[in-house]
Amino acid sequence: MTANTLAFPGAQWERVAPADAGMDPAKLDEAKQRLVRDAEGSGDSRYRVVIVRGGRLVAEWNSGVRSEEQLRMASATKSIFSSVLGIAIEDGRIESADSRLIDYYPEAMDVPEGTGPKPGRHVFPKNRDTTLRQLISNTSGYMKPGEEPGRVFHYQSFGMNVLIHATAKAYGLYDPSKPDESGYTRLIDDWLRGPIGATWGYYVMNFEHGPEARTNIFGYYDGVASTALDMARLGLLWLNWGRWEHTQVIPEAWLREATRTALNIVENCPREQWRYGYGFWTNDYGEDSANLPRDSYAAVGAGYQHIWVCPSFDLVVVQSPGLWASQEAKDSVLLEAIAEACA
Repeated sequence: MTANTLAFPGAQWERVAPADAGMDPAKLDEAKQRLVRDAEGSGDSRYRVVIVRGGRLVAEWNSGVRSEEQLRMASATKSIFSSVLGIAIEDGRIESADSRLIDYYPEAMDVPEGTGPKPGRHVFPKNRDTTLRQLISNTSGYMKPGEEPGRVFHYQSFGMNVLIHATAKAYGLYDPSKPDESGYTRLIDDWLRGPIGATWGYYVMNFEHGPEARTNIFGYYDGVASTALDMARLGLLWLNWGRWEHTQVIPEAWLREATRTALNIVENCPREQWRYGYGFWTNDYGEDSANLPRDSYAAVGAGYQHIWVCPSFDLVVVQSPGLWASQEAKDSVLLEAIAEACA
């Protein structure tokens, strides 16, 4: 497959036989049978798998979950946050990824001791220099004692929350005194959902905190609830480096950087952590999966949500939900079998 053959779905996906997409039908069937066996062995028959090659739907395997059901993408939405941040920088409302959080969302510093998510978690003086790049790469140390900004990889949601509030505030769409009226999803609608023809919905999520917690400052996670087919639209957009048909939706340079391991992680963290970029899980060092192509990357969320993108194979694979209880994402067993069908 080449870039010239890439297709984009309208209201419906173009469906093709595996052989017409350059995939080995027998090997792809082996991958499906492995999935069925794993489901039976785990006692959990719920899964959805969507395989797209060259922009065409090659396979859709559903068991126990309707195709049209919108499931919460959970932390896989962080890859959407990254896409929105890149667009906001290109739009000029945010100066750069190295801008300080405090310059766009000064309220993020107003979490003194006793008002954070748990004892010992609150804003420290070091957080005044936290940048948006550190937030999107999960290296910010936001409200984390002993973690200097940019030097420790620590996966967390609160840093992402203040990042999206900062982005929304740059457009006049977030007021901490009215957190239930956040307009961040308008950015997702205008910049992503509309241009790619998706129909996903939204939800707001907070963890349980004590009565003094300033959840309006560091909480209110704007989540996306999606079908697997709409998740595949996102994967196709990322596969094509942010372009949808003739429109550059996400800046290509941003997306190419976002889907490689963040430089501050490589410079400061142990090698086994060299597998996270800007809101995406990365494989450029082979640390996410030694048996999958190095150019592949993924959006990953709790509830077994997974969008895997492999440019060298023109391939997008969505699991929503997957079977990670019996088939860990790190082991990538199913993905390896599907990739083998492309080899």
